[in-house]
Amino acid sequence: MSDPTRTSQSTRHATDPAAAAARTPAAAVAPAIRRPLAAAFRLLLTTAALTGLLLAALGSPAPAELLTRFTVQANLALALVSACSAQRAWTGRRPVSPRLTGALLVFLALPALVHYALPAADATAFTLPGTGAPTTAQALSGHLLLGLTPLAALADWLLLTTPRGFRLPYAWQWPAYPLLYLAFALAYPATTGAPPPTVPTALTLALAIFLLPLIALGIDQVRPSPRRHKNRISPTGISPLK
Repeated sequence: MSDPTRTSQSTRHATDPAAAAARTPAAAVAPAIRRPLAAAFRLLLTTAALTGLLLAALGSPAPAELLTRFTVQANLALALVSACSAQRAWTGRRPVSPRLTGALLVFLALPALVHYALPAADATAFTLPGTGAPTTAQALSGHLLLGLTPLAALADWLLLTTPRGFRLPYAWQWPAYPLLYLAFALAYPATTGAPPPTVPTALTLALAIFLLPLIALGIDQVRPSPRRHKNRISPTGISPLK
């Protein structure tokens, strides 16, 4: 008696369309879904980050030293990833990994937290260099890099990405670089071009570095999916029509 759970040789090597469709993974035949609105938004996000970086360089007497600031590093990474994500959304390719986009979200939130919630610690290496009377370029770059880009990245995550993409291991992977940077800023403050953070500020930053990934993971598990248009043609079914 034959085993009904075992695929027969005739079925395995069948060449008719129905059998071939049954063996083909859904991801291999799903049509590419282009998202022009998401691509345009992410292109604007890239432009905002690059504009803020350019203004910060124009308003700084030592533009090369800006690369040691956490805000500049995070926004430079945001510009690169957003450009890649915009290209993928425009062509309908697979989106950028949530491991990377979530890390950028946490990295952008840290300088904004320091700048707006800890004004006494505004001189640390996590923010931009400050002067007594900032120029117009410095003021605009601060608004772009510390305000607009974190909020825009948050809106991109909440409104344009699929929920429940974050995983629990990300909670200990994302804090790795900010903690290393904080340790570096404490040990070698002259290298970052900023005074070392005080003990209360350092402890507050360390706590925020650990809590922000957990908060992002929790929100990602309960937030609703963004609304998208439904097609009458099924991209995942075996039959071409529902």
